[in-house]
Amino acid sequence: MARSRESVLLRRDVVGELVPYGTPYELQEGTWAEITQALGTSFTLLVEGRLVRLGGADADAIGKDQPEAMTVEHDGDDTTDEEIRRLIDEQLHTCYDPEIPVNIVDLGLIYKCELEPYEQEAGKLRITIDMTLTAPGCGMGEVIANEVNDKLLNLPRIEEVTVNIVFDPPWDRSMMTEEAHLALGL
Repeated sequence: MARSRESVLLRRDVVGELVPYGTPYELQEGTWAEITQALGTSFTLLVEGRLVRLGGADADAIGKDQPEAMTVEHDGDDTTDEEIRRLIDEQLHTCYDPEIPVNIVDLGLIYKCELEPYEQEAGKLRITIDMTLTAPGCGMGEVIANEVNDKLLNLPRIEEVTVNIVFDPPWDRSMMTEEAHLALGL
């Protein structure tokens, strides 16, 4: 089954991240691009033979609406630890590798997610995540980690998030969920 791609004309200059390096890449107004992926809160564009990740905040540059951040329904500071764990899982499921149309949880990139009390303020929590990448040389690790960090800091009661990039054990396809295998036709 072929994936559909949409051609778009850049409406303004914008800076994205070159995939898989994670380095800034300037896109010029008037340049044609193809949207290869529009998942979570970002877009992956094919521009002049290069893949570029464009953050959702810059969606207007390609004539799109900014993707809505997942609405997080909660009870504020009354949100239970169990509810927080559910919200963390939901948020992680909205983060995608810009090259692979599967979220980072189903890809098997999340090795550990710990929730513990935040010592400086009663009732607040800190999250520590160990995640890996599909390849050790992938430069998108920091980009994905920053997206995870930003999304989790928006949850109730969360005061601190630490995302560690780890490579032990090395990632392989056996770590993907059945849903990921099906989505990728494996």
